[in-house]
Amino acid sequence: MSQDSAAPEAGRKLSGRRRREVVAVMLFSGGPIFESSIPLSVFGVDRQDAGVPRYRLLVCAGEDGPLRTTGGLELSAPYGLEAISRAGTVVVPAWRSITSPPPAEALDALRRAHEEGARIVGLCTGAFVLAAAGLLDGRPATTHWMYAPTLAKRYPSVHVDPRELFVDDGDVLTSAGTAAGIDLCLHIVRTDHGTEAAGALARRLVVPPRRSGGQERYLDRSLPEEIGADPLAEVVAWALEHLHEQFDVETLAARAYMSRRTFDRRFRSLTGSAPLQWLITQRVLQAQRLLETSDYSVDEVAGRCGFRSPVALRGHFRRQLGSSPAAYRAAYRARRPQGDGATAVADVVPPQGVGGPGGHGPGLRRPTAGAAAGMGGEPGKQHMDALTSGRASLPGQRSAP
Repeated sequence: MSQDSAAPEAGRKLSGRRRREVVAVMLFSGGPIFESSIPLSVFGVDRQDAGVPRYRLLVCAGEDGPLRTTGGLELSAPYGLEAISRAGTVVVPAWRSITSPPPAEALDALRRAHEEGARIVGLCTGAFVLAAAGLLDGRPATTHWMYAPTLAKRYPSVHVDPRELFVDDGDVLTSAGTAAGIDLCLHIVRTDHGTEAAGALARRLVVPPRRSGGQERYLDRSLPEEIGADPLAEVVAWALEHLHEQFDVETLAARAYMSRRTFDRRFRSLTGSAPLQWLITQRVLQAQRLLETSDYSVDEVAGRCGFRSPVALRGHFRRQLGSSPAAYRAAYRARRPQGDGATAVADVVPPQGVGGPGGHGPGLRRPTAGAAAGMGGEPGKQHMDALTSGRASLPGQRSAP
């Protein structure tokens, strides 16, 4: 469930010893201090004078201390895992390593809290802790786009959607990286106490009360490291080199000498994305690059990115980036004047429809003949731009986009 949808009701009644106004934050050694501080700031500061209802904050050590964090700082949490038994909301703001298993005692405490009706929240890599506890099985979830393929591969029963800033599935909630943790915490306040309280808190924090869009504008265009030695890597590389041609997932499956069903399964296991959704995302990313770096018309851009029609490009472009191709180009040109190089942005909020992945090179120009093939530059290097953008295929999509 996306950030703009109504959250489902929590499935369990809150245990009598737990209180809705009590928020427990579970900290681990090695966790980044910024992510860790977000729920402490949102739920731990008394802002009743600004019209923000007060929460009671319990900062709990998820393992034996001292807890070391960014810059070599050491933290001493006032509570241990036993204090979580009083909380109606439990937040895991980050986990130190996406490759290391969390402590068993912490996972047990999260499972117990969930069984007793507590709302469980994972910010950024905190989603890996929730997944390790089994709380994301069969559920939609998100995390930082950079770690989404790993989360999907390691926990295949989790429906990972790296497009969303946060996902509210009722009694289990997850967010993307860093600033998206603020978005989710504001959403919790909005759910608990209404729009006015969340707006008052946002003004105090000097942040937007509700951001639109998702993580697409921040996606890196590099392949997940795990794909390098996989036999599918050659098929993926071919697809990226031929985005200007019209082909579908059946074509890719045939090149991999697999049935469509086997190819879908292998592709999801490798990248965490459905192959059709991945292909659409790559075509949209390529369209962004051409809109930014060429003077091709929108119709020409559609053809050079493998879309069957400009209508298909416009639909997918708006769905993925919240803007029409023409509006995106106009906003980009206004923000990137002639001769001004593009700068990569991460966890910074550009105006709607501005920024996003793909700013390359000085100014806006018509590509050379080599670039006009749809890719430009060195084959096999510049074009390895395939991070996932979602697990589920778009409804009704079967043929080439």
